[in-house]
Amino acid sequence: MVRSHQFTLAGCGAIFLFSSVVALIRNVTEQLGPVGGAAMIYSVSAVILILTVGLPKLSSFSYKYLVLGGGLFVSYEMCLALSLGMANDRLQAVEMGLINYLWPCLTVLFAVIFSRRSVSWLLYPSLLLSFLGVAWTVSGDSGLSISQLIANVQSNPVSYTLALSGAFIWAIYCNLTRLMADGKNAITWFFAATAVALWVKYLFSHEPPMAFDLPVIRDLLLAGLAMGGGYALWNLGILRGNMVLLATLSYFVPVFSTFLSAQLLGLTLTATFWQGVVMVTFASILCWWITREKPEPVPIQEEQA
Repeated sequence: MVRSHQFTLAGCGAIFLFSSVVALIRNVTEQLGPVGGAAMIYSVSAVILILTVGLPKLSSFSYKYLVLGGGLFVSYEMCLALSLGMANDRLQAVEMGLINYLWPCLTVLFAVIFSRRSVSWLLYPSLLLSFLGVAWTVSGDSGLSISQLIANVQSNPVSYTLALSGAFIWAIYCNLTRLMADGKNAITWFFAATAVALWVKYLFSHEPPMAFDLPVIRDLLLAGLAMGGGYALWNLGILRGNMVLLATLSYFVPVFSTFLSAQLLGLTLTATFWQGVVMVTFASILCWWITREKPEPVPIQEEQA
């Protein structure tokens, strides 16, 4: 029982680390550049995962999982990191983080589509609520405004497109890898592949050379620990901890992430922003609740005389 609590705490630690990722990635990319900073973060994360999770043999994974799953993973992580790094300012970076958290609702939607099972019509208003929450936040302090929403997106279409694409990619990844992974996890290889892809992009970018000092190295190590350490702890938590508790807490990551981002980046978020965050979080919980697997009723046996 005590060991189970320890693994559950490890999962809770992972949720905390995941919640800090948006702020930490933004912090590093401000100092080292959007591409170079992201490449350094994923390189450090890959090393941390090699030391903690290990580097399993590639032959133990199916070719389809490595190619398709790996491609989706690398694409998602690049979309996430670059959308945060290329945001116009810190507030917009937090918006990118919130857009990223559309993936829980999208994951549920794709699961329903792929399985072709019937589901309550309430799923679709719930999904709409998550997008409404993002639109509410991106519109600014005046609440939902289509003209302001369009103007904000047009101010940085690349970042917004990357963030939204990442949410769709991760939702597809979650559904496909569940079918292809056969219970195995190539996360270390996927992180290494992401680092390589970012270094290739850095070679063809026009970013200035990266300059390192103690504060930059400290922030880089924190970001790498949050990414790599978060996945390592989460792996422990879901394998041996209280999965129901961890799954429930994970749906509140948008709230935790927004709060930590505001604290770490020195932002004061408006009530309108928080309203959008609550909408996205509540929509995720609704989507999960509507499509959860209900336990089959146990038949009542008649007592024998």
